[in-house]
Amino acid sequence: MRPNPLPALLVASISLLGGTAAEAATLQQVLSRGELRVGVAIAAPWAMRDDEGVLEGFEIDVAKRLAADMEVEVMFLRYDYGALIRALEAGEIDLIAAGLAITPERALHVNFSAPYATGGIGIATNIATTASVERLEELNDPEYRVGVVDESVAGELARRVLPRARLETFRSETDASDALVEGRIDVYLDEEPIPSFLALEYPDEVDAPISRPLLETRSAFAVMKGDPDFVFFLNAWIDAREADTWLPSTQQYWFKTLQWRD
Repeated sequence: MRPNPLPALLVASISLLGGTAAEAATLQQVLSRGELRVGVAIAAPWAMRDDEGVLEGFEIDVAKRLAADMEVEVMFLRYDYGALIRALEAGEIDLIAAGLAITPERALHVNFSAPYATGGIGIATNIATTASVERLEELNDPEYRVGVVDESVAGELARRVLPRARLETFRSETDASDALVEGRIDVYLDEEPIPSFLALEYPDEVDAPISRPLLETRSAFAVMKGDPDFVFFLNAWIDAREADTWLPSTQQYWFKTLQWRD
C-alpha cells in the first residue's frame, strides 16, 4: 500500500502559511513586521515603573535605542525572570533584554549576543570598622563580621573567599544593609548594584572598595536559535554603541549614580 501523502502535505502547507514560533523571532521578520517584542523582568534599575506606570531603566533605554537603530517600534512584555526563556522559545517575544547572564545551561536554549553589561557579587564595607584594612585578604579574619542574605549566591561566595571571617545571615537585603550602615557588621556581599548604591547613598558610613565584582557575570541579549543573522546584527550594534560610548555612559548612569531616583 502506498503511504498517504496528505499528512506531509498538511505539514508543509502549515509551515508555509503560518510559520513557527522560531520563524516569528528572526531578524528579517522583525524588520518586516516593524516591531520588536522585548521580554523584560521588573528589577531596579534594569526595568521598573515610574509613578505613572511607565517602564524605565537600563534595559528599557537599551531596547529603545536598539529598536530605534533598527527603525522599528518596540513592545515591552513583562515576565518573571525565570519565565523569560520559555517565552522566547514559545515565540511570544523576539528578544530578551533583562540583565540575563550568559551561562552554558541557558545557551542550550537560546543564542546569546556578545555581552553588553557586567554584574555579579560586589562588596560593601563599613568605613569606621574597616578603616585599617588595605587588602581583601585582611578581611579573612574572625575579627570581621560578614553579612549576606540567607541562602544567596553571595553567601556561598563569602564562605569560599572569607572562610575565617564570622558569617552572619539576614532575611533580606534591607536588614543586611541596615546592619552595615549601623556598624553591626563590617562587610556585606550581595548582587551589584546593591553594594555600589549603598556607598552612594551613605558615603560617610559605607565604602565600595573594589571596582570590579568579586564574582563577575556578563549579561547579553538572547534570541531564538536558528537565526545567526540576528546575533551578528546584535554584536555589530553592541560594538558600535560601545565605540561611541553610548552603552558605557548609559550603564554608568543607571548603575553608578542615583540620579535616576530624582
